[in-house]
Amino acid sequence: MDRPVRIGAVSYLNTKPLVYGLAQRLPDTEIVFDLPSRLADDLANGELDVALIPTVEYFQDPDYRIVSDACIACRGEVYSVSLLSRCNSADIKTLALDEGSRTSAALVQILLRKRLGIVPELHPFPIGSDLTQLDTDAMLIIGDRAMHVDKSDFQETWDLGQAWVDWTGLPFVFAMWTARADLDFDLTPIESAMSAARDEGVRNLAKIAARHAAELGISQQQCEVYLRDNLYFYLGKQEQQGQELFREFVDELSAVSQNG
Repeated sequence: MDRPVRIGAVSYLNTKPLVYGLAQRLPDTEIVFDLPSRLADDLANGELDVALIPTVEYFQDPDYRIVSDACIACRGEVYSVSLLSRCNSADIKTLALDEGSRTSAALVQILLRKRLGIVPELHPFPIGSDLTQLDTDAMLIIGDRAMHVDKSDFQETWDLGQAWVDWTGLPFVFAMWTARADLDFDLTPIESAMSAARDEGVRNLAKIAARHAAELGISQQQCEVYLRDNLYFYLGKQEQQGQELFREFVDELSAVSQNG
């Protein structure tokens, strides 16, 4: 290639273990950080070669290829993806969707529809706005800003990771490294580097927490617990099963939306 391989990584705390030392392992690549939804757009547009994209974006292109077994998943409470409701969940009529990740947006709609039979009117929840600017019954909030919400202000809250696991008995995969189909170079070195970086990152969660806790306004202990106990970074057999079940529900949701 006549240019560096372009890799897109998510700017949230939950990605830090996946990119721990990655730049040093791949010195000839260009690594950029952005929001999950923007990375997905850039990968689709050919501006990135490999990116950590939301699961629902991976479903959009049958030619996309998963790179490495490193991912962002959960096997229970995820802590950073929440539904906050000002009313009983059964009474939700309007829902604001955090624009940071379309996977979480699909997940909350699937849970409401399949568990409660609710199809709320959807509203945007822009990245730069806060909860006080919303007048919807409920809102989806994700990422680092979800860690600072006072949930006592709401009548009902769902941790979407826990809600999915309780309902399906399977883990939930939020994002994984994905490559475009038209790449004309061997991805093996990149795949190996990503798995190795993940392994090193998991071994150094305490260091990652010490480095990033203050900038996020949380304690080092809170940060380490989140990375160690709320997240799972390996795309194993159960994760793949959960991902395929989610794909079925996403296809169903898309069909309903198109016919509605």
